[in-house]
Amino acid sequence: MVVGLGNPGPEHAADRHTVGAMVLDELASRLRTGFKASKQRAAVAEVRLGPPGVSSQRVVLAKPTSWMNESGGPTAGLARFYGVDPLRVIAVHDELDIDAGAVRLKRGGGEGGHNGLRDISKALGTKDYVRVRVGIGRPPGRMDPADFVLRGFSSAERKELPFLLADAADAVEAVITDGLEAAQQRFHGPR
Repeated sequence: MVVGLGNPGPEHAADRHTVGAMVLDELASRLRTGFKASKQRAAVAEVRLGPPGVSSQRVVLAKPTSWMNESGGPTAGLARFYGVDPLRVIAVHDELDIDAGAVRLKRGGGEGGHNGLRDISKALGTKDYVRVRVGIGRPPGRMDPADFVLRGFSSAERKELPFLLADAADAVEAVITDGLEAAQQRFHGPR
């Protein structure tokens, strides 16, 4: 199950904090599918990823429709509903501590002050799920990080955003089809 984090509503659709949900929109577009409302406070799409046939994997794409800091309930509810082990959950989220435009992957670890991840860890009862960390960089000057993540991308960043979303979607697919370690080697090396 791949969970794309963000805040609900059209007023937040272009915020940096909603880049995880944007990545899932990119994946859904590639797979020519749409999202449907779920009772677990999320928009979901059931897809198959990987080579066609027996080797493709059934994957649930989920965008919680709750506020970012309440992402855990929908994530855990969907994991139970679809019978997905928490260790097979992939969370796609914005990351202040990674340069804008970079994508990094990891399993487990701390939440780095990210309230959405903190809530997911609490609801799943583990931190050992995979994270696709989409770099948005640090806020300029003395701007509060909370204000920075709730702002839209700058005009220069918007020009690069399609490439960032494509890279992050590629990373999600690589984790699912090739495994985390192979995906890390691909996305953590010089580009």
